[in-house]
Amino acid sequence: MSDKFNSFDSIIELVVDTLRHSEHRPIGRIYVIRDLHGKIRLAVSDKPKAVSDKPKIDEKARQWLKGKAKMLQERLGAYSFPPEDAILFLDSELFNELHQDGHEILPGVFLVDRLLTGAGWWSISSGASETPTYTLYSVKGGLGRSTTAAVLAWHLAKRGENVLVVDLDLESPGISSAMLDYAMQPRFGVVDWFVEDMVDQGDDVVEHMIARPSWHQDFPGDVCIVPAQGLRPGEYLAKLGRVYLDTEIRWTQRLYRMLQKLSLIAKPSIILLESRSGLHDIAAATVTDLNAHVLLFGTNSETSWQAYEILFKHWCNLNLAQAIREKLSIVSGLTPDINTEEYVKCFRERSWALFQSYLYDNVETSSEPYGFAFELLEDHAPHDPMPIHWTRGLAAGTSLRHLEDTTVEQAYSRFLERFDELQRMNARGGQ
Repeated sequence: MSDKFNSFDSIIELVVDTLRHSEHRPIGRIYVIRDLHGKIRLAVSDKPKAVSDKPKIDEKARQWLKGKAKMLQERLGAYSFPPEDAILFLDSELFNELHQDGHEILPGVFLVDRLLTGAGWWSISSGASETPTYTLYSVKGGLGRSTTAAVLAWHLAKRGENVLVVDLDLESPGISSAMLDYAMQPRFGVVDWFVEDMVDQGDDVVEHMIARPSWHQDFPGDVCIVPAQGLRPGEYLAKLGRVYLDTEIRWTQRLYRMLQKLSLIAKPSIILLESRSGLHDIAAATVTDLNAHVLLFGTNSETSWQAYEILFKHWCNLNLAQAIREKLSIVSGLTPDINTEEYVKCFRERSWALFQSYLYDNVETSSEPYGFAFELLEDHAPHDPMPIHWTRGLAAGTSLRHLEDTTVEQAYSRFLERFDELQRMNARGGQ
């Protein structure tokens, strides 16, 4: 290993250290651009907002930038550019466009990451959704999100709610086959809308994306299912490869627009989104960009806790904890029917430790009188697990097209009680 070796994880710390010790910085806002290879450039504005040939950067500032470029080359090694290529002088329009993608790492210094995937995890939308929206998310698959979406829709329709369920697990679609008889499946799905929308035909398919399970007729409410794929998937993989493309607007904005159009047709009182698992961009959209309350599915395993720690630590490092933590509730999926009490106790302890480390306030240092902090045994806290119990009935593949009270009661009674309380709390918070 070279004596000048620096790992990717050390680079931003070195950049911050280099720029932090800059006395009397003779320049305003600076953007640190980390490209797809992880290499670093500095971007500054070289023209005033008014059209002019007069440069905004004077000679003193240029010399300061040259000095910093040389220092970065010396300190960053393989992640640096030669000093003559390390500074980007941008006009005001391009420079100001960077701001929406940057986050502050020093006063007046912003990091902009050029990413192929994962960009959606870098910001949190604020406010509340027009229609109460819940995202079912997990960092690992196989934890019963599709089953839970079906049970929640069933439960809410019995209470008189109009429920819109959208399958956004596009790489592993399952809601339509699990909840709908073949003959009842709609002609088009989510994937069809995204590819047709690129050629301005989204409105032609949106009315043909909704179907209803047979059991919805038994309840005072309504259930509308929007599957990932339509009745005849056709060239599904070819369509899937085009789903995530940005057009004139970003992909997440297109997703929001699709949900708005579906809501105009279904008129839901509540929306359930089954998210893709893992740290993919589509998961980021449903977790961070739609103002949804997020149900975080996990098991009491090292794989679950380590994966969630990656995500929580990322939010903490970007100072996004306050923006996301009130929108989270953790779910104990596949809670075993043996030694259940001990399992839930251990799950709660690990969950609390994770929230305590990254998302909860330290009440001793918080500026608020009490801060956003919870005791280990505090009910209805974000870390307090909403349990879904493993049952032989569900494990044996009970059809979600014909749910039975006894099966749902065995597996979901406590979860549904907690969800109802969560709904009431969110409704009070939105008033």
